[in-house]
Amino acid sequence: MDDASEGMQVESPDCVVAAESGGGESRRVESHENAMPPARAGGIGKLDVPDELQPLGEHERPTPLLVAVVVATAVAIGVCVSVATVHDLSRHGGSLPGGLFLAGALFLLAWGMYQRRYWAVLGFEALLAFQIIVTSLALIVAETLLAAGLCVLSICLAGWLFWKLVRVMGRIQAGERSTDEALG
Repeated sequence: MDDASEGMQVESPDCVVAAESGGGESRRVESHENAMPPARAGGIGKLDVPDELQPLGEHERPTPLLVAVVVATAVAIGVCVSVATVHDLSRHGGSLPGGLFLAGALFLLAWGMYQRRYWAVLGFEALLAFQIIVTSLALIVAETLLAAGLCVLSICLAGWLFWKLVRVMGRIQAGERSTDEALG
């Protein structure tokens, strides 16, 4: 090596190669200042996830929870109206006790969600998941564009509500845990 190249450094994204004077040897020196952080190395950005979920306030009811209460109540009312107005339910694949049970269960879930009960949100999410699966199967056999469009709309709306209720459930559970820790 000549005098001009003494102490020269060649940088690459993951290391620095330093040329030393004298013996003409070069050594590899790891440099972490130019390296990408591990979260970004694969091209995936770091997720902005809070360390802890904040429990719901004393009278706080997030919008997705209120939407779920309204949907459960509306479906329960729809089932009650259907049971009351359709004569000979067995011919249409239903029964009076079955319809009343379904309406009662939906009213119970709506009341439980309004009271911010974890079991009620979990039960309603199970019904949403079932609805998404059944509507996806109905999409397969849809014969018109209108039917397919309604199936897609139903899947999207139920999926959005399901996703939004997951965080609400976490916040409800965080409040239950903080209450349990304060008592015990």
